[in-house]
Amino acid sequence: MAQRLQVQPINHVEQFRFISDTKKCFRNRFSNLSHHLLIRHGQDEKRCTAGAIVVICKWKSAIERRMPVNRIIRIALTALVLVCGIWLGTGRQFYREAMVSAFLALALASVIIIHLRVCATWMDALSILAGTALLSAIDLRILHFRPAIMAWFSFAGLSSLVIFAIRAIWAKQSERKLFLLGFVPALLFVVSEYFADNLLHWTAANHPKALDLYLFSFDSSLGVQFPFLAGQAFAIWPWLRLVGILFYIGLPIPIAVVYSGQLLGKRENATPSMVAFLATGPIGIIFYNLFPALGPMHLFLQGFPWHPLTIEQASRLLAEPIAIDGPPNAIPSLHMAWVLLVWWYSRGLTWWERSVAMLFLSFTVLATLGTGEHYFIDLIVAFPFAMMVESLCAFNLEFSDRTRWLAFFAGLGGTLGWFALLRHSLHFFWLSPILPWSFCLATVIVSLFCERLLQTHKQASALAATVPSPALSPLS
Repeated sequence: MAQRLQVQPINHVEQFRFISDTKKCFRNRFSNLSHHLLIRHGQDEKRCTAGAIVVICKWKSAIERRMPVNRIIRIALTALVLVCGIWLGTGRQFYREAMVSAFLALALASVIIIHLRVCATWMDALSILAGTALLSAIDLRILHFRPAIMAWFSFAGLSSLVIFAIRAIWAKQSERKLFLLGFVPALLFVVSEYFADNLLHWTAANHPKALDLYLFSFDSSLGVQFPFLAGQAFAIWPWLRLVGILFYIGLPIPIAVVYSGQLLGKRENATPSMVAFLATGPIGIIFYNLFPALGPMHLFLQGFPWHPLTIEQASRLLAEPIAIDGPPNAIPSLHMAWVLLVWWYSRGLTWWERSVAMLFLSFTVLATLGTGEHYFIDLIVAFPFAMMVESLCAFNLEFSDRTRWLAFFAGLGGTLGWFALLRHSLHFFWLSPILPWSFCLATVIVSLFCERLLQTHKQASALAATVPSPALSPLS
């Protein structure tokens, strides 16, 4: 028979005593632990600081271990630049299409000006000479390319572009921004010059007929045919023609001089000036499509400059679109617009930089007419066009600034207004020579006045940005 289990009754008093003792035990242990932590708080704080220093040192070591990655990237970029430079410099097609071209050769040579003004070291100058010698030896001695004088300018300019890029890649953090502000615009200007012919030929394909007779008729209404007079002077004095052509194709030189001067002197004006120089070409091609024309040399061919129509014959000329072979790039004269921008952006620079700008401005007027590439009215319309471009690139002014919009609409309206008058109101200018002369003078005066107003407003805005507001200045 199984024994019956004995169930002991619960003693509630003993149970309460056990629970009470347990709580006291935990309380005493927690109190001792808190006291211990308070005593060692100062030591733990010191150890925490030391631990933070150790962590920072570890982070620094990790960053230093990552530096070879940045170095590898720089080495790879340097190798890429060298490969591209050698590939372009030794390419037969690039040599034939670009390096022997006078315009692109001097565009490349203008890189040397920016390069040596930003990095004025003997090592850079000697490196450019070494690169020039290397490319000339490969192209002329080994590959037997056709020798050309302008190719030497291309060799030097391409060498400078490569070395400038390498300097920007390996520059210190404090110098890298300046080097990039010098290299990138120089590269973009060369690229824009290279693709300019493609855009012009696209314009010619879309406009097989030109409006040269309209421009020639207006020039004749002045009573003086300036392109033919300048062309005859070039024919009589060959040295004058040579000087004029050098200034005409040497346009990148003053652009490089003025931009590098702004970059080293007034850096806040450097970016607007280079954007304006770069934007003038594409914007001008848009206007070439609105009024396609080529110039009196392309209109008269062998008859320029000695056999123009008389004023009497020109007054009876029926102006109509005619087919002329060549890319339209007459009105507005972009060469004139560029040298106007060069002159305007050279304000505040040294006397020799201003002298270079004025010299190119003066000879460009003569060269554009004497070479037969432009009519006189092309130069007049360049004034409002250049003012419009400058207002677009006035980045230190607010987008809604009234003076900026006044200059923009005055320039745009002046350019398009002349297009409309030349296309539909030629008979009006033949009423009296006073009328065309008055319109030309008014265009130049209004453009210069608005541009001066814009410049004054830009200077006032820059001054206001540098002077602290009285409301924000500390009390004395």
